[in-house]
Amino acid sequence: MDIAEALRDFLVSRRARLHPDEVGIPVHGTRKVSGLRREEVADLAAMSVEHYTRLERGHASRVSDTVLDAVCDALRLSPGERRYLRSLARPAGTEETGLAAERWPGLKPVLDAMVLTPAYLVGPGGAILAWNRLAAAVFLDFGRLHPRDRTVGRLVFTDPRVRRLYPDWETKARETVGLLRTEVGRRPRDAALAREIAELREHSPQFRRLWGEHVVLEETHTTLLLASPRVAGPLSLSAAALYPADHPDLVIAVYTAAPGSASERALHRLARAVTPTGTP
Repeated sequence: MDIAEALRDFLVSRRARLHPDEVGIPVHGTRKVSGLRREEVADLAAMSVEHYTRLERGHASRVSDTVLDAVCDALRLSPGERRYLRSLARPAGTEETGLAAERWPGLKPVLDAMVLTPAYLVGPGGAILAWNRLAAAVFLDFGRLHPRDRTVGRLVFTDPRVRRLYPDWETKARETVGLLRTEVGRRPRDAALAREIAELREHSPQFRRLWGEHVVLEETHTTLLLASPRVAGPLSLSAAALYPADHPDLVIAVYTAAPGSASERALHRLARAVTPTGTP
């Protein structure tokens, strides 16, 4: 994946969305650009136009953290966008998506112990590595999928069952694109991730549109509605992310229902149905 191109496109998109009035720049006459000019961003960041132009062209190796912070402030970047820009400016080494099973064997029992809570383990590139019985019942039987197709991106944008699962699919799609953007920032040289994104851009018009908007994932508490085929009526669940201390590349996605709610009762009924007899 071309890091310089990703950095350039992101910065161009962010200055294009800002109107001069928003940052205190007076407008006189007709402007030829819809957003800020390079020289205006440079002035707001207290740097030379030449210095900012080099950054926008992808030459970030000599840009200090102080200058990056100033550019973030000038462009009014959100916390997620700031992390993304910094990861592009400070790219990691070459990495491949996926983790060997021996790197996370102790986490599968943790998932299985959550008998009343759907939970699954997500690795680099959005790969779904492990899950518990309730997650397979609520979302999808991940075990029946080819490992190559067991990624958040491919599931959301290519599996019609997943599309039916989310009544507000557009929000889920934006969240997924933001996740993949974040992964690109963390692993800009990940060949497997680059291949997946290229395939999604080619085959999914919705993905292509959202990718072009440079959506970035923000760390927020999410509540979602699910139309699970094994539950009568909608499920309202809150999503939380747990980060194992010894596995910085992994995250456990956990979904809970409000205590005493119809969704909680539905989860408990489903948990009893999928838990083998004799399991504590």
